[in-house]
Amino acid sequence: MSLDVRRMLILEQVAAVGSLTAAASALHLTVSAVSQQIAQLEREAGQPLVLRGPRGVSLTPSGRIVAEHAASVRMLVSATERELRDLEGLQSGSLRLGTIPTVTESFLPDAISAFRSAHPGVALSVHSAQISELRGMFLAREVELAVMWERESEHLEQEQPLVTTPLREDPSVLLVPADHPAASRPSVRLEEFAHEHWIIRASPQVRAVLRDACEQAGFEPVVSFEARGYQEVQAMVAIGMGVALVPTLSLATLRGDVRALQLTPHAPARRIVLVQRRRARLSPAAAEMARVLRVVAAAYEPVGRG
Repeated sequence: MSLDVRRMLILEQVAAVGSLTAAASALHLTVSAVSQQIAQLEREAGQPLVLRGPRGVSLTPSGRIVAEHAASVRMLVSATERELRDLEGLQSGSLRLGTIPTVTESFLPDAISAFRSAHPGVALSVHSAQISELRGMFLAREVELAVMWERESEHLEQEQPLVTTPLREDPSVLLVPADHPAASRPSVRLEEFAHEHWIIRASPQVRAVLRDACEQAGFEPVVSFEARGYQEVQAMVAIGMGVALVPTLSLATLRGDVRALQLTPHAPARRIVLVQRRRARLSPAAAEMARVLRVVAAAYEPVGRG
């Protein structure tokens, strides 16, 4: 016995719609052609598969078995086609990735190098921006995937159009000038610096992290300088303008006249997260980049601490 797969799929369509006429219309065949294919399939099976009646057709027990196997074949073929399309998507196409500066300066280059080495045919464009700008780029569909950060207490609400997946924790450290009395200590408590002036990067989210940490330590920080980037923060700390609470990933390059001190007993941390549009299926390239980012982010060891 050898059953023709194409005829099996025709039988499955007949079973799904309940008539030869409807099956012929769905398959873009004539009713006569469908009937002939079913008859040939019955000869191959050596037994009747279809019962014809005044209200349509039904399947015999043998016909139901053949139709069930035909459905399995159809799903296998569909899965194979999807995998082939996914593979094609990683050989060509494009990916628009958003990121924040501290990620660009830390583990993102390793992720990009790994991705481009494995998939040179994908046109990759990267947009580095602040979080508020990246959210706007998502809404405008200018990026498909992005790496951002959120506070420990922050979570996107269910009704919002974006969803996050954690990549890694990014604990804060305290920056002090190299000649500060505490500069040689391995760790400090935040409340020891209640009377210092503070330097921050100009960002509502960054200010909120400092405010929350100082509130838990029992004081309100006095900010003396708001910088546009973390290199500016280091420069102002170096000349004694104040101290600063900064994320570890911002220390890919640490000035020689600044010291990064560990905070005890608990260092405030932010979460580095992967962001995508809610209920949107990632392209094959974006899904692969997401996988690479998870691996690289977990393995990354900052080199600027100490």
